[in-house]
Amino acid sequence: MLNHIIIMGRLTRDPELRRTQSGTAVARFTVAVDRDVKGQNGERETDFIDCVAWSQRGEFVSKYFQKGSMIIVAGRLQVRDWTDKEGGKRRSAEINVDNTWFGESRRDRDGGSQGSYQNYGGAQSAPSYGGPQTPPYAGGYNPPSQGGFQSYGEPAGNDFAELSEDDGDLPF
Repeated sequence: MLNHIIIMGRLTRDPELRRTQSGTAVARFTVAVDRDVKGQNGERETDFIDCVAWSQRGEFVSKYFQKGSMIIVAGRLQVRDWTDKEGGKRRSAEINVDNTWFGESRRDRDGGSQGSYQNYGGAQSAPSYGGPQTPPYAGGYNPPSQGGFQSYGEPAGNDFAELSEDDGDLPF
């Protein structure tokens, strides 16, 4: 079975950081995600997706993202059943966050020219297991800074060595 979801959108408000009784950080936030197709009125519709990030991820989101920030969230869909004040049965869905990345470059966030999807730089929260991670669609490769997602941290399987310009043993 597979329960994995990746969304990209803008925060509708600043993340709300709280702590459990044991001191674990919990950040709750909502991401507005435009649908790919237009609705019956001819305009794009938007879904508002609730997210919850725990521990270091929650602290990361709370520290580096605010209302209007473009964010990429990867995690699993969690459906909870609960009872409201009047005793009615309710159900809510949210993303339990595994990873987050910046969805735009710092220049775009600071009011610079709006870049295309290729100009968005990526950053991720500290992984909970302590090892380096890259976005799931980057294939373990950290592309150069002029395009694609750039992971901040060590790339997975770094087999590359930098060559000087005067190296005469180039194979081509």
